[in-house]
Amino acid sequence: MMAIDTGEIPVVRMQESSFEAFYRTHRQHIFRALALTLGNRELAAEAVDEAMTRTYQHWRAVSSFDNQAGWTYRVGLNWARSRLRKRKREVLADQVPERSTEVSFTDPDLDRAVKSLPLDARAVVVLRHYLDWSTDDVARALGIRPGTVKSRLHRAMGELRQQLGMKHEA
Repeated sequence: MMAIDTGEIPVVRMQESSFEAFYRTHRQHIFRALALTLGNRELAAEAVDEAMTRTYQHWRAVSSFDNQAGWTYRVGLNWARSRLRKRKREVLADQVPERSTEVSFTDPDLDRAVKSLPLDARAVVVLRHYLDWSTDDVARALGIRPGTVKSRLHRAMGELRQQLGMKHEA
């Protein structure tokens, strides 16, 4: 690895290029997963940008992880959760609420059912079924045990089946 003297902070060419490859390969998938999980395109865009920035800052360590995209997704999700908690605490009585571009699944019934799930359950469903990650990958990405992933997924899928079954039977 050869350091480039930029006059400020040394930049390592090999480190940068491997991050660039990671960014090109995973950014859009992580953005889409966050957008589906959060149900808000703008918040997801901010979250993925923040997560990619932090991934780049910590690339030396992150590059050794088994699931770099999972770590980055979790950073984005945690950042978005923090942002949502902050918004709830703010008093915006004299301001017009922000308009957001909603992100949805193509089936409106499925979209309503998934959005009705709690955020933790939604995250498991999106990572497991939309990104097709293994239970272990989802567990590592969310910082929970594989058994927790399975139980959240089981409850979420049962809730989705119930909601979608009732909707299609009526």
